[in-house]
Amino acid sequence: MLTAAKKEFIEFMMGADVLRFGSFVTKSGRNTPYFVNTGNYRTGSQIAALGHFYASLVKETCEDRFDAMFGPAYKGIPLATACAASLSRDFGIDKPYFFNRKEVKDHGEGGSIVGYKPQDGDRIIIIEDVITAGTAVRETMPILKGCADVKVPDMFISVNRCEVGQTPGKTAIMEVQDEFGIHVHAIVTVEDIHEYLKEQNADAQMLKAMETYMEQYCVFG
Repeated sequence: MLTAAKKEFIEFMMGADVLRFGSFVTKSGRNTPYFVNTGNYRTGSQIAALGHFYASLVKETCEDRFDAMFGPAYKGIPLATACAASLSRDFGIDKPYFFNRKEVKDHGEGGSIVGYKPQDGDRIIIIEDVITAGTAVRETMPILKGCADVKVPDMFISVNRCEVGQTPGKTAIMEVQDEFGIHVHAIVTVEDIHEYLKEQNADAQMLKAMETYMEQYCVFG
């Protein structure tokens, strides 16, 4: 259902040139008529607002029932940082956050983890931008498991593209849940975006391209 909050987020992404329409290639190599690039957020007000959108979803989903949040390098780093700030400021939930370096630091304190150091038994939530094929999750889990014997019950993303993964009939998000036991929660889905565009009487050709793509690659239900 397209709620007022979802409309607000879609308009926020479009206003920041993060949700774009045209011709793009995803990380999984698919040609897509729409693209979400969180790297286009660039102002203090944008990252503050984005953090609040994520924090609202985290609070609604799991309140304070987690020990820390992880932002995978690179785009997950500002997302987790902004989410942690908003959780503390807006909801009184003060939790640590951490992220990884792509390159291991060989001087000073060394290592590849910055911020909170996970402990055995910790419940870690992941803050990411989108999941298309699940590749980033499969890269992230060994990093987290290499830190400590942690549990990862939930992951939060901006947009659920609802795209089929490596298994016919299953989205990448379904595969992530099956493979790792992670429940993925999105602020909006591709269905929400499509419904919003229809409500706004968007360009018919763009809508048709989006519907064709969804028919070919998306799984709903």
